[in-house]
Amino acid sequence: MHPEVRAAAQAAAKALAKAGAAVEEMRSFLTPEMLDGMAQFFEARSYNDFMQMPAARQRKVLPFIAEWCTWRAARFSGRDVMRAYTLVTAMREATVAACQRFDYVLSPTSPILAYEAESAAPGNDPRNALPHIAFTVPYNMSEQPAASVNWSWSADGLPIGIQLIGKRFDDSGVLKLARLIEKLRPLQRPWPE
Repeated sequence: MHPEVRAAAQAAAKALAKAGAAVEEMRSFLTPEMLDGMAQFFEARSYNDFMQMPAARQRKVLPFIAEWCTWRAARFSGRDVMRAYTLVTAMREATVAACQRFDYVLSPTSPILAYEAESAAPGNDPRNALPHIAFTVPYNMSEQPAASVNWSWSADGLPIGIQLIGKRFDDSGVLKLARLIEKLRPLQRPWPE
């Protein structure tokens, strides 16, 4: 994780503690195997969609995406896809279990700072395209409401977001916590128009 991202999340946690919240660190629960299983499952799904397109339409797909969904998914067996899906469900169960004892979870939105707009993904590597979603994908898969709020800015002036996650169906609570974070966060810069 980028040091400025870690510092922003820690500052947000301190601000919540100062406002009266009981704050404690949550251990990491996402394994590299779970994240790669999710990537494989998405690749297999996209490979299926890609292969159903006529050749003329395939040529219109961004080359990065075409390579991302074909470089290994073309060789996946049904067993490989089901193993990947099993890892996605394991990620869901691990996420729910890790969050169970907390009212809310605060995390970075992404482990990296913003990346070049011209790149299709951070690092521009279609064979390693999704590590930047490591903090958001577990909650998407566990069906827990989440909000991303800008907290601060990097030394280079890039926005650094924090993510607030609640228990399933507590959308209202997440929105209230997001509003509190907006009041507690450092002075914000005007967004470009």
